[in-house]
Amino acid sequence: MGRPKMLLPWGGSTVLGHLIAMWKRLGAAHIAVVCASTDTAIIAELDRLGFPVANRIFNPQPGRGMFSSIQCAARWPGWKPALTHWAIVLGDQPHLRLETLQTLVDFAATQPGKICQPSRQGRARHPVVLPETAFKKLAGSQDETLKQFLQSQSPDLRQVELDDPRFDLDLDRPEDYEKARQMYTGG
Repeated sequence: MGRPKMLLPWGGSTVLGHLIAMWKRLGAAHIAVVCASTDTAIIAELDRLGFPVANRIFNPQPGRGMFSSIQCAARWPGWKPALTHWAIVLGDQPHLRLETLQTLVDFAATQPGKICQPSRQGRARHPVVLPETAFKKLAGSQDETLKQFLQSQSPDLRQVELDDPRFDLDLDRPEDYEKARQMYTGG
């Protein structure tokens, strides 16, 4: 992308700012951001957004990839004790519609104790909503990827088919970013 995708402009803010605002609108009871302690640009953006320092989780080994960040979040002792579910949200999907995410959240509410994941045309997508038991298992998992972990939990996994073409795109290249912005502004 040539620069950190979380800092790309998005809807009057940045991708990071937009995602935080969207999950606030969805009623998330607690939002935390995982990043490297050495990522001064992300930290500066969190400061600019007024995002609480207490809700920042620092991954000491970001080079291990996304799953290590997810496990850092699962091990973090700062979560509110009353939480029952966690949404694992990727930073490369700011173009997902609020209504689509609300459908996932509503589906998860009807599936207590189950991991809930959207799918499109039978293919698993993100974000994933985990109940407390699965989130705690995730912390100590020996799996190497979230996909492997979810496969190991298949009896407790429920998918909801959501026909939203926005699931087919992640921000991996500059042309993806432009396409996602068009999808987002086009409704």
